[in-house]
Amino acid sequence: MSTYSPRYAGTVTKYIFVESPSMTPSDLAIRAYEISQGVMIKETCFGLQVTGKEDEVNRIIDSLRALDPTHIFVKDRGFPPGDPRRCRANLGGARPGYFGHEFEIGLIRRISKGLEALPSRSPEAAPHPPAPTSVKRLDASRLQEIIDSQES
Repeated sequence: MSTYSPRYAGTVTKYIFVESPSMTPSDLAIRAYEISQGVMIKETCFGLQVTGKEDEVNRIIDSLRALDPTHIFVKDRGFPPGDPRRCRANLGGARPGYFGHEFEIGLIRRISKGLEALPSRSPEAAPHPPAPTSVKRLDASRLQEIIDSQES
């Protein structure tokens, strides 16, 4: 059973990752602070951590994603703030989840490139797999010859 601070009961925490050539975590944080209305915003090296009532957090996320939809990604926080299973005060050093974020940022760059390419492609331009060619099956007697030649 978790013994995290009840101060965060009834709230959600979401991570907002930004991997944009034209926007930094600081830019994103400034915009989030402008529209936060009581939601806790924390700037991080990868973007933001947003904690508050679910509808308010989602409103902020929708507004921020509209700024650069192909470069802003959102992820739920796995454990609430202060949870002793993941709290730095109990574990010492960086939260283990931050190492996962570092890995995910590398993937996000590739996903962003794919999302950027989508609008420019017409359905007709989508590559189609080649039509299957008729495959000549190996005759059973030929297969037996191959097996026999390997035995000697």
